[in-house]
Amino acid sequence: MRDNDLMYKKEYIRPMMTPQHVYVFRFGKHRLNNRVIVRYSHTWTGRLKINEIDVRLHHQHHPRIFLTESDLIDYLSHHLEKEKKREQERPHISKVDNKND
Repeated sequence: MRDNDLMYKKEYIRPMMTPQHVYVFRFGKHRLNNRVIVRYSHTWTGRLKINEIDVRLHHQHHPRIFLTESDLIDYLSHHLEKEKKREQERPHISKVDNKND
């Protein structure tokens, strides 16, 4: 995250009525408008078991749901590459000073 100049905030939520734990990770360049929600539980041996990973980028209406961390990382790296290409293709508009003499 820091390599790509992204801000982030972590939250932990433990619902009272369900055995699942919820971890919310918000991130973004200028605003925290992207969100990853990880729902996990513990096995009887005490190990963590990830049940579901939801990702919403830029206020998407339908989250992308992943079952493993590797699928999530592949999706995010692909999305980041597409965004970098899009930024390089955009013409950079320079501000022109209009001076009235």
